[in-house]
Amino acid sequence: MIKTNKKHAFNFSFFRFFLIPTILVSTPFLNNIQDAKAGLEFQWDQDSGYRRLKWFQKENERKFRNTIYFFFRPSDRKTDLLKINLEIPKTFKSTLNEEKISLCKVRIGGFENRTKCLEDIPADIEIKNKESGVRSLNIYPYSPIPTNKDSYAVVLKVFNPKKSGLYQFHSYGQPKGQSVSTYLGSWTIVID
Repeated sequence: MIKTNKKHAFNFSFFRFFLIPTILVSTPFLNNIQDAKAGLEFQWDQDSGYRRLKWFQKENERKFRNTIYFFFRPSDRKTDLLKINLEIPKTFKSTLNEEKISLCKVRIGGFENRTKCLEDIPADIEIKNKESGVRSLNIYPYSPIPTNKDSYAVVLKVFNPKKSGLYQFHSYGQPKGQSVSTYLGSWTIVID
């Protein structure tokens, strides 16, 4: 009986001799765990009419210079679009400049390649400020955006707002042959 107690005591001191320094040495390396990105997107507008669109941004830090791509994939366009309207939330307090906004044919990045504008689409861009404080962006391409297999994007080059949070942008498009715009979908971008 005495031998087994001594054996356990020896194993515990041996275990303690190697385990505690290992934990102490590895603790500074565990500090970067907070940089992991979650694959979950929170949407506060969950009705059946809501449609989530794909987007990409280069920076998500507050007050950083950012390039935001709002994508229109082939599945997002049912007909040719004559006009695109982008509703910007009033809490997204950033200066918009017409020279820093563009419409382009885009290659959506993934595992092997980056998101990149392939061809600029000439368009007239108009920024409207409404009385309620909501800003909207109207884009009138010179020729309608076709319903082909290409993806298109509205590209904003802005400074991120001072406040972090979720910002939900809504888009409307005027189909060819109609006089009113219809809802295309929404994007929710995250600023940390």
